[in-house]
Order: sequence, then structure tokens, then C-alpha cells
Amino acid sequence: MLSVIVHTIDNMSTNEQNFNIFRPLLIVVAVALLLLVLIPYVGPSQSKITNFEECAARGFPIMESYPRQCRTSDGDLFAENIGNEIEKSNLIKVDSPRPNTVAQSPLRIAGQARGIWYFEASFPIVLEDGDGNILAQVPAQAQGEWMTEDFVPFDVVLDFQMPTTSTVGVLRLKKDNPSGFPQNDDELIIPVKFR
Repeated sequence: MLSVIVHTIDNMSTNEQNFNIFRPLLIVVAVALLLLVLIPYVGPSQSKITNFEECAARGFPIMESYPRQCRTSDGDLFAENIGNEIEKSNLIKVDSPRPNTVAQSPLRIAGQARGIWYFEASFPIVLEDGDGNILAQVPAQAQGEWMTEDFVPFDVVLDFQMPTTSTVGVLRLKKDNPSGFPQNDDELIIPVKFR
């Protein structure tokens, strides 16, 4: 009986030594499994990038093209919103303000439009906040003979109250349409920022 007790004590001693040898390995495996489970929940929550501003804010490279472009590490490409300036460049051109500049009151709007953009030497300009609320509107006056197909300069100052609920907006330079027919409507859209 004594030999059985001695044998059991020897086995316990051997098992404890084996356990002490494998203890660091078991701890490393347990920590690795724990990290694999927890990393998706602990890491910073990076939502999918959906536009140029988010791409630029996260520090991805910006290509100096027009419009500017930003490419993510996934290869997604986002172009800066410049409104429809390129599409309307043969009808109306705005020197000030440029797309995505910060608009402050008073806002000077200067450029040139073809004579067909005017009616009775003017066309309407409307400033809206990001929710589509009109902040101000003013007629732009031709600074030259408007009854032509050539470009005619305009320069106007727009006074407005800064919006409190929106940091972005649009400046709409509308082709004057005395007929009221929708097919004769046209506009240049310039995105602006308020802060």
C-alpha cells in the first residue's frame, strides 16, 4: 500500500512539472484566442468612406486635378463636388466664389455669362443652406451689352444671415426664364461652406 501512495505522489509531481512546462504556452494560446475574439470590437470603428470629404479627412492622398480626387487604400476613388461648373462652362463662368470656398456675408459674386443667360440684362442668384432653405437672393446685372451671344461680365454682392443648422450650402445662378417653361430652365450650381 505504501508503494501505491509513493507511486501516486511521484505521478503527481511529474504531472505538475509537465504542467509548469506547458503553462506559458497555454497562456500565450489563451491570450491569442482572446485577442482574435475581441479585436473587432475594441478597434477603432472605421465606417466605409463614401465621399471626397471623408477620404481627405482620413488623410488619404489627394490628386491635384480638377476636380480634386482622393484615393483610399482599397483603391476607391472619390472626386470633389464642384457642382456643375464644367458642364456649364460654355454658358456661364464664375471667378468668385470658387466651389467649396467658405461663404461669408457680404458675398461677392463675379464672373461672366453669355447674353442668352440674361433677360432684360439680369438673372437671379439664390443662396441656399444644406436643407434647401433660401438664405438670400439677388439679381445679377449685366455690366455690358447683354443682347449678344458672347460672354458678358456681372458682379454683385449678396448679404445673408449665416445659417445655424447647416455647414454647407449651394449658390444657384439661374438662367433668367421669362417664359416660365421648365424646358427653358437652367442653372449653375456652386457648392459652398459656411464654417
